[in-house]
Amino acid sequence: SLDRKPNALVQVAVIDPHKQHLVSHACTEIVEANKDPLFLTGVTFPSEYPASPETLVKLTVYDAKDKSQESSTFLGSATFSVGDLLRAKDERLTLSLRSSDGVCAAGAVVVSRLKMGEMEEVDVDHITTDIPSHKVKAMVQYTFLPCLCLPLSVFKNPVCKVYRFQTVESKWMLVREQMEECTLSFSIPKQLLSLYIQEDMSRVQDLRELGELSPHWDNLRKEVMTRYGGIINSYQETLAELDKITGRSFKPSCCKAQKSLEFIPINLHTQRMRVTCPRKTDAFYDIVTVGAPAAHFQGFKCGGLQRLLSRYEAEKKSTAYQCIYYSPEHTAKAQEVLSTVSLLQPLITSLADQLLQAAQEHSSPGLRDALKNLSDKTEQLVHTLKDELVKSALLALHAARPGYGLPGHNSIPHHKEYDEEEWDRVWANVAKCLNCVIAMVDKLQEEDNSKQEPLPEQQQLADVITSHNPGDWREQLHPPVTRLKECVMEVVEKAKRAMTFVLLQEAACSIPQGFFLQQRRDVVFSQALAALACGFVMRLYAGMQDKGFLRQLHLVGLVAQFESLLSTYSEEIGMLEDMEVGISDLQRVVFQITEAKTDDLNHFTVEVPLPRLVFQTLPEEIRGGKPLRVFPVLFNVGINEQQTIAERFGDISLQERINQRNFEMLEAYYKSLSEKQPDVISLPCFQTQTDIKELLETLGQNVVTKKKKNVEILWIAGTICRRLNGIRFTSCKSAKDRTSMSVTLEQCALLRDEHQLSKDFFIRALDCMRSRLTQGDIGQWEDPEAGAVTENKPASRHFYPIALLLVSSHLLVVWLILSLVFLLAKYQ
Repeated sequence: SLDRKPNALVQVAVIDPHKQHLVSHACTEIVEANKDPLFLTGVTFPSEYPASPETLVKLTVYDAKDKSQESSTFLGSATFSVGDLLRAKDERLTLSLRSSDGVCAAGAVVVSRLKMGEMEEVDVDHITTDIPSHKVKAMVQYTFLPCLCLPLSVFKNPVCKVYRFQTVESKWMLVREQMEECTLSFSIPKQLLSLYIQEDMSRVQDLRELGELSPHWDNLRKEVMTRYGGIINSYQETLAELDKITGRSFKPSCCKAQKSLEFIPINLHTQRMRVTCPRKTDAFYDIVTVGAPAAHFQGFKCGGLQRLLSRYEAEKKSTAYQCIYYSPEHTAKAQEVLSTVSLLQPLITSLADQLLQAAQEHSSPGLRDALKNLSDKTEQLVHTLKDELVKSALLALHAARPGYGLPGHNSIPHHKEYDEEEWDRVWANVAKCLNCVIAMVDKLQEEDNSKQEPLPEQQQLADVITSHNPGDWREQLHPPVTRLKECVMEVVEKAKRAMTFVLLQEAACSIPQGFFLQQRRDVVFSQALAALACGFVMRLYAGMQDKGFLRQLHLVGLVAQFESLLSTYSEEIGMLEDMEVGISDLQRVVFQITEAKTDDLNHFTVEVPLPRLVFQTLPEEIRGGKPLRVFPVLFNVGINEQQTIAERFGDISLQERINQRNFEMLEAYYKSLSEKQPDVISLPCFQTQTDIKELLETLGQNVVTKKKKNVEILWIAGTICRRLNGIRFTSCKSAKDRTSMSVTLEQCALLRDEHQLSKDFFIRALDCMRSRLTQGDIGQWEDPEAGAVTENKPASRHFYPIALLLVSSHLLVVWLILSLVFLLAKYQ
């Protein structure tokens, strides 16, 4: 009876059997100008949804006057039970649509049950929803600090949408989107905060143990300790606030400037698109969406980390008159030496005790193994201590003692003149003590008819040691082992004081700006690390049965490609500068499966323990705890109206430098992969088999080409990442509108290129994925502080069409303002 064909959509609601009221559940896309519409958007019920055969579903059909759905006309409704659908022939129901009075027929609606392909056993969906007993836990560890581990289920609260699209062969493919929250959003930052607190407490204790200093240096030490105390208190308060939060799995964009949540990433979600096609194996494509890792609470008035750190380093050189200036490389070296000796000393002590235990048991194999481990760790310690920085720092520390250089020593303890060769003698004594232990073990094994023949000089040394003590193995071995432990303790204490003095200079020169910058860097790194850990776990489970992927994982590592859509204009420049440093800091991160056994230091280790049955399927190298590296790369192309202004009147050199630098890193990764794993068979297969080397060449050309809003850079970088088994991330300011445009377009392009999506369905598929969700789809998150209910999901998978109008209107306003300014300037 309508004068025009309707723009039809169907609202889906479930009738609560207990409360007997409707609960909004889903909504289809709008099919424009069609009296016989075919809807491509399906309706899903998650596995945890309390549905039963008796559950009633109500379908309500509307005529939407426009895509905003603000003015819609009711056309008709129908109700059925889940049991009706399951019992129907071919699981297909034809229902009559009735008007509001229930009398007039308004047409009919056909409901069919769609079945996706069977899940693989290691599918993330399978583990997080179908097998709740399979829990994944993640732990973050930094250098020698204590480890924390919190068992948890990594992914939760799935939101699903199902579509059916036509292929070029007029067949139907089923597409399932599943978006989930990641509990690592809070877990990783909380563990990281605990480690920061412990690390700073350790630094304060090291400063106390520096010993007596002259008044100038002592005052600097007190001021630095006060600053560290302030950071510790601040981090403890933040951690206490985070511990109060229960039930939340992510931080929505409305809270991005909230101080207590500044370490938490914005809108961290995972998205999996699963495709089922006729006569073809199921495929899935993963992506992680997250707001740009940046210090939103601290703001961007003075720029972001990249600019602030460059400015700070330049200013520090000119204001370092009150302390000794050490370069960033020296400071990093001091931190590395501190971490190394702090880890190796208790390890050497433990291995020395194991050696004595093996001697007591008269176990030749045990003695041999313990000695090998003890020798390796002791030699590693000696190698670390031979650095010239340690020697020069000991000299500087000696000069900072009270009374240094004064002619008299009435009330001040006398300090002998510092001997520059003393340090060489101290660390050399460790090596000599180790040789004594080796000689003794050789002597004992020879007496026990061991096959190993000692060296002549070691034999002679052992004879001298044992000539007066012919007792059992432990008694003979105890004196040289004890001497070794004493020498190690002595050398470690000296080295720790020297390196602590170096770090004191860095901290003293940093007051107060350096401390603020470190806090900012901690915040940004925390957000980036949580996102990376989420992506790694998702990628690991996706590739659990792929032997080529697992081999690549332990031989070379994984690319983690971060796609950024930030503009190089206004405050988003600061966000991008923060993000660049945060992503770069991820190079210090390695992953390990189960127990950490690495000796590599000055980095963060994220441990991912797996269920026993899953763990047993991994290669031996990974099961052995080999550190698994990630290679984070960042590519940025601004796409909004602010980027238009930046390209016409501003500066985009930051974006150009980031893209060029990270292209070189991606190219270096591919070169390393080609050398260590030349068989490209292990890489995933795609329909469009463009050579990766050719893709890299094209990417390199695009990076240096002066082209406005060159999104080809993002397209090609993303393609290379997928070809290399990498982890894909997409970010904008809040992981909403711009991110949604990118993700949905990428998904439709994959359907077209890899699954033969019909060109006639491309735009319809894009519209379906970008259509607005109902409140039931989105879900609710109650914010007690705001006293209101806010949306808990980003729009990153479901773009609001109204945003396109907003972008256009903003551009129009900008154009009018600029035109007016030019006209005024002309007439003046």
